[in-house]
Amino acid sequence: MKDQLNRNILLNTTPKRIISLVPSQTELLHDLGLENSIVGITKFCVHPLHLKLTKEIVGGTKNIKIEKIKALNPDIIICNKEENTKEIVAACQEICTTHVSDIATIEDCIVLINQYGEIFNKRVSANKIIDKINCKLKDFKIFIKDKPTLKVAYFIWRKPWMVAANGTFINHMLLLNKFENVYNNLKRYPEIELNKLSQSNPNTIFLSSEPFPFNNIHIQEILNISANAKILLVDGEMFSWYGSRLIKSFNYFKTLHQSL
Repeated sequence: MKDQLNRNILLNTTPKRIISLVPSQTELLHDLGLENSIVGITKFCVHPLHLKLTKEIVGGTKNIKIEKIKALNPDIIICNKEENTKEIVAACQEICTTHVSDIATIEDCIVLINQYGEIFNKRVSANKIIDKINCKLKDFKIFIKDKPTLKVAYFIWRKPWMVAANGTFINHMLLLNKFENVYNNLKRYPEIELNKLSQSNPNTIFLSSEPFPFNNIHIQEILNISANAKILLVDGEMFSWYGSRLIKSFNYFKTLHQSL
């Protein structure tokens, strides 16, 4: 089979020793019933929280401890095109089979879950998760149907100020919520000049909880520039984590809309 970069994945048997370098995919592996097969995770793999106490920490998503990974003797290493660098993927490929995901839409998430079902012989569990996501998505589309479209900006970083723009999973989730991204004309995660924010005229500004931990102090910084917009702290995991996290995201979005 192939991964989401169309790279061949060669496996003679079902992998029994998994290292995950992607937090949302660690959560998915756990929810597929693979906790006992996970031997290594990153320091950012916080769901479920107890894994950090029971699994080896092999670094972050951008800075891995390659010798630790080798010592764990993995059968497969789980990566992501956005979360991990090309150099990390290449280094992992030298150790064992490495699967790389590439996620920009919910459809991509479904493909990934199906691939994991095949790779890890967890087809029944994968199908259950997919069914739950599709059910939640169908219900949410009914909920959102008559909601007005809002112009939004979604901040992910401070100094430099950075936003989520076109071509990202976050942007896909914004569109699903009928949030028109004022930076949709830009790509990926561009830096912006904060003093020009008002020119984009967003109705609502979202400050994400990750990767930068925005808090109430930063709301005032934005207010000084864009006094007319509504500013909200939002759960970044609900907008950027894919896989089984999607089962929880849609209920969160319903609550978010009620606060707008």
